[in-house]
Amino acid sequence: MHKTVQINPDPLDSRQFDLVVRKLADALSYGQEASIFHGAGLEYEQSRLYTPGDSTRFIDWKVSARAGKLYVKEFEEPKRVPLYILIDTSASMCVSSTPLSKYGLGLQIATALALAAQSKMTPVGIMGCGERELHVEPTLSRNVVMDWSHQLRHHNFVETTSLGRRARELAPTLGQRNTILVVSDFHDADGIAAIRTLAQRHDCVALHMLDPAEYGVSGAGIFRGREAETGRHFVARGQVRHETATAELQSELTRFRVDYCRIQTDKPILATLRHFLKHRGGLTSGAR
Repeated sequence: MHKTVQINPDPLDSRQFDLVVRKLADALSYGQEASIFHGAGLEYEQSRLYTPGDSTRFIDWKVSARAGKLYVKEFEEPKRVPLYILIDTSASMCVSSTPLSKYGLGLQIATALALAAQSKMTPVGIMGCGERELHVEPTLSRNVVMDWSHQLRHHNFVETTSLGRRARELAPTLGQRNTILVVSDFHDADGIAAIRTLAQRHDCVALHMLDPAEYGVSGAGIFRGREAETGRHFVARGQVRHETATAELQSELTRFRVDYCRIQTDKPILATLRHFLKHRGGLTSGAR
């Protein structure tokens, strides 16, 4: 059994962490009448006039053609659709060239989204995707959410990723339609394949965590490297490899109707997340 240690660097103590995630949860749920997660394949309810900011994906072209004005479809959201959060607890998530690591920021976002979802009566479950055993069934208890979030603040820096395996373990236990939120840097190729499989039956969201240190080695020319977590060797040229890999990941996920949002640890996240959640449904987003 590996010894776990406090996330480093993480400038927040327990009280500060609670305040930050609750404030972020309030900001994300502000102005949201229903659940902050709107899945695809919902029950059609009615059409209404288009207003600026509505997603063009939901334009009702038949009604718009008859009326001579743009109308969008509204859907009746299923009640109490569970939200499952799969958070990558592997070593690569602790890469940090900013005050907060990918893991530290990812955990704050996951906790805030869980609290925001619960405020709209959405049960939330959690599964850790590293070496530790952490699986909490969907619940409306905010105390349970805060309990697992504080457990996850203690981290073993040599964990390998198990995103693909955990996702495959979870799939057969999900009886009804769920929203699956994955918080990861996606260094596990099998994890991407497993998420695509989940997306066949469930509403899947991918938050891709990135650190500036991963953007490439400026002026490095051509170099050979090995990924510490997977052991795979590669040959690349500076920043080109990162940009290509990120674009390929985004394309691979969105092609299977997995909503994708890039989160960079050196960029503000609130506006990015609010825009992504509001317009989610075939739309990708990212802090640039």
